[in-house]
Amino acid sequence: MGAVLGAGHQAGEVLVPVLIGVVIDRAVAGSDAGSLGVWLGVLAAVYVGLALSFRFGAWSAEQAGVEADHALRVSLVRRVLHPRGGAEDGRLPGELANVTTEDSRRVGAAAMALTFGTAALLGIAVCAVVLLRTSVLLGLLVLLGTPVLMWLGHLLSKPLEARSETEQERAAHASAVAADLVAGLRVLKGIGGESAAIDRYRATSRDSLRATLRAARAQAFQRGMVLTLTGVLIAVVALVGGRLAVDGSISLGQLVSAVGLTVFLIGPLEVLAQVNAELAQGRASAARIAAVLAAPHAVPDGDRGLPQPVRGGVRLRGVRHGGLDGVDLDVAPGELLGVVATDPAHATALLRCLARHADPEQGAVELDGVPLSELDPGALREAVLVAHHDADLFEGTVRDNVTASATDPADSRAAGVGAEAAMEAAGVTRDLRALPEGDGTRVSERGRSLSGGQRQRVALARALAADRPVLVVHDPTTAVDAVTEARIASGIREIRKSRTTVLVTTSPTLLAVTDRVALLDGGRVVDTAHHSVLVGRHETYRTAVLA
Repeated sequence: MGAVLGAGHQAGEVLVPVLIGVVIDRAVAGSDAGSLGVWLGVLAAVYVGLALSFRFGAWSAEQAGVEADHALRVSLVRRVLHPRGGAEDGRLPGELANVTTEDSRRVGAAAMALTFGTAALLGIAVCAVVLLRTSVLLGLLVLLGTPVLMWLGHLLSKPLEARSETEQERAAHASAVAADLVAGLRVLKGIGGESAAIDRYRATSRDSLRATLRAARAQAFQRGMVLTLTGVLIAVVALVGGRLAVDGSISLGQLVSAVGLTVFLIGPLEVLAQVNAELAQGRASAARIAAVLAAPHAVPDGDRGLPQPVRGGVRLRGVRHGGLDGVDLDVAPGELLGVVATDPAHATALLRCLARHADPEQGAVELDGVPLSELDPGALREAVLVAHHDADLFEGTVRDNVTASATDPADSRAAGVGAEAAMEAAGVTRDLRALPEGDGTRVSERGRSLSGGQRQRVALARALAADRPVLVVHDPTTAVDAVTEARIASGIREIRKSRTTVLVTTSPTLLAVTDRVALLDGGRVVDTAHHSVLVGRHETYRTAVLA
């Protein structure tokens, strides 16, 4: 619609100098007042038509661009959040945010530019037809000169496309570094690393600035050269038209029309130059978007649904992945199992396999006898929740964060009961007394308005409120005191009664309430027994847990 209405506007613009030429030939030259009034009325009607066409055509083009931008952002967010993962590999969160916002905007702008470019081409075509009717030579100049001008403009846009891609990459990297530094601001202040962080960001920002300036210079050069070439074409058309008028080949009105049409050509030709620039930048951004959308998934899709009902039995058979060396482990339905890993990297590898963020290189992880690799990752999340100790909170209230992953957060009554029990078990209830509005207290981005211990307890309450058949929790009490940790340990055991729970931790307080503990040493499960038994039986265990 934007292209059609834009073409109507361009056709109206072409008719204006033509009608002025008609007025001169039929009314002014012949001193016909009646004819003058009629043609001025026609001219006024054309003005109204072209004004309305421009208004609604521009509105339609803008809407097309915004909708394209929105559709791309939705597709990118859907890909980044896909249960099978993979889009984030090798990319910092800040870079993904830049692709989702700035690159999508540029591609949306290219979609909008296409509507204006189409209208400009149709305007030039109408102008050429009118000039052909006036003079074949003038028409041929426009018809042959415009494609040459567009081809030269395309060639001149190639350096801009390359530099625009570099500009976007450097800008995305600068955004990613900034987001990374802000996320670790407290740590940087704690170790006195502010100066090094500032130097790092300054260097990254300067690289981005240099890339932006190079792209700006390329854009200025491209536009300047296209404008120069456009001026040459218009000057040639005007010169040829003037000679034809002198020779008597065309009338005075036709000369005025030809000059007016030549001046009109400046507009659509400049639009085409801008469209070339927009498309060059849009192509660079589109390539970055395509790279994210086409990123391979971290794990293949599964075609089996969850076993019904989900009992919660978990079994690892000969699992080899990221340092794990043939792990064999059985977790009975409803069991509270502790896992102590002497190497933190092995704990991380185990969590990735249980969450199916990655499939084992060898062996299998099973849920109630069904390999996780055969299950749909999205469906798996409904049965197995892996809660990392560094999980982020979101903007909103404390209660919003706790109920974010509840089974039915839409049911406020059911979610509320779960939330109360989860907050009590995680030790959040005591924190609420110190907060200004209790569980209605607003939480800032990533929970930075809360202390480290409060953030950790709210994240644990969120995991407990989800009420999944299988819950895997990683070091949930590293930022709490001993008394609170003892209460949380009892709370977890009570609220997860009859539900399968795996605590990956080295906290003796948490391990003491488990049914049994698996010792993961050297990438293998070397022993399983109750916490008190392992303390007396293994020096390695005592070192990992009590040292």
